Amino acid sequence: MGDNTKYIFVTGGVLSSLGKGLASAAIGALLESRGLTVTIQKLDPYINVDPGTMNPFQHGEVFVTDDGAETDLDLGHYERFTHAKLGHDNNFTTGKIYHSVISKERRGDYLGGTVQVIPHITDEIKHSIRLAAKDVDVVIVEIGGTIGDIESLPFLEAIRQFKVDAGKDNTLYIHLTLVPYIGTAGEVKTKPTQHSVKELRSIGIQPDILLCRTDRYLSREIKAKISLFCNVGIDAVVTAKDVECIYEVPLVFHKEGLDGKIVELLNIWTRAPRLEAWEELVRKIQMTQQSVTIAIVGKYVDLTESYKSLNEALCHGGFANDCQVKLIFVDSEKIEDGTCSQMLADADGILVPGGFGNRGIEGKICSANHARLNKIPYFGICLGMQIAVVEFARHVAGLKDANSSEFNEFTPDAVIYLMLEWLDERSGSVQRRDESSDKGATMRLGAYPCHLTKDTLAYRAYSEGKISERHRHRYEFNNDYKALLVEKGMVVSGSSPTGDLVEIIEIKDHPWFLGCQFHPEFKSRPMDAHPLFRDFIKAALEYSKTKVR
Repeated sequence: MGDNTKYIFVTGGVLSSLGKGLASAAIGALLESRGLTVTIQKLDPYINVDPGTMNPFQHGEVFVTDDGAETDLDLGHYERFTHAKLGHDNNFTTGKIYHSVISKERRGDYLGGTVQVIPHITDEIKHSIRLAAKDVDVVIVEIGGTIGDIESLPFLEAIRQFKVDAGKDNTLYIHLTLVPYIGTAGEVKTKPTQHSVKELRSIGIQPDILLCRTDRYLSREIKAKISLFCNVGIDAVVTAKDVECIYEVPLVFHKEGLDGKIVELLNIWTRAPRLEAWEELVRKIQMTQQSVTIAIVGKYVDLTESYKSLNEALCHGGFANDCQVKLIFVDSEKIEDGTCSQMLADADGILVPGGFGNRGIEGKICSANHARLNKIPYFGICLGMQIAVVEFARHVAGLKDANSSEFNEFTPDAVIYLMLEWLDERSGSVQRRDESSDKGATMRLGAYPCHLTKDTLAYRAYSEGKISERHRHRYEFNNDYKALLVEKGMVVSGSSPTGDLVEIIEIKDHPWFLGCQFHPEFKSRPMDAHPLFRDFIKAALEYSKTKVR
């Protein structure tokens, strides 16, 4: 732990989904605007080792970092709002903590001592927090869950102890809570906040700053009341007002003086904040007049959090083209041959995202076919690329029973298959897997290099020949069919350096049809849209102008 490193712990109360992740990310953005370097860590109380095997309906998106960590979706917010490069050390779960402690106990590291929650589990948590403190000025740590949950108690006890270890000038507690407006009474109510802080103080943590989630700016009188009952200064009661666009949050916090209060309490000297880029971004979003409609064809459409980074990357593509992106979510299980045109009639672009399992697959294949035949911009990501390959093989290459071995292990033409062995260019080692491999952390995960072919959509988008993108998948393009598909009009525009792995495919004589095996949405930023999303939205915008309204 660096002598000068500062630690900010963000907790949440009253109820879940108040926005601790966004609040943490916005705090990071504000501190960066003052010239500080930051990193952000998420501590999750669930017992899974990581979210990699969790159902998206329960947990939302799995965000993948460059080093291959499968993490909580909040890490996507952290990377989009800051310049922090995150990895395995930025997300710890109860399962990961206990796994480490039990492994140490089995090795005899505790010399026969009785292993307990205090001090062994709490020490492991504190050690995990220190792992994130590498060459940064400030570490922001978000504690998952809600104050009062039994699952998060070891994490709360650990951060309580941390203030003793690191010193009060190096530690700050920020608590996000709810101040609801009751329409029938015509006033906001502070009691939920009072009780949440009381619960937090009962375990030994006195918050230094309160972020009050509400739909309106709080009056000074309301702030004074919260200050009195919660034992914080009135200038440390901050309105966390609802916003139309999440990228307004740093500006709202700054208007409330949050960043100034943080550096004051942590005794940090910084320059004045430079928020011109954020202000320009919000102005651009608010002034946009034109729009495009993108259909996302998937099976997790009932929970849009399942595609969080994807949704944001599409918006970033809109920012880059000065247009608003309207998203329609289409359940692929409800698409049939006869209904595809009707269900996708309003789409200016069609995107098929990643996913696992065979549910809704034929509906996705119908969507790719509809986009190809009608010259509608198509973007296939991970599974979406594989869907495009299967569709092309069936309807253009004449392989009518072509499929992925993931969906039909007996298909006569497995144009997508489980690659059992490949060279990992990052480590120089040969990777192996089979059908019996564990589901967790056995995929091709993290950043891999890719070489692009000139005079293709991909090359024009990136404007360079060598790129690196993040992966999360088990199945690959089957090179046994490469020559046939290329002969019929498919273009392989991106491959691994050795040429063993197909990374990007396109189709000739189509304005914009591209599938990539990786997840470009993980590297898109609001002020620096990913080039593929930028060009996809540009193509959709051009297509929209040709449609008869």
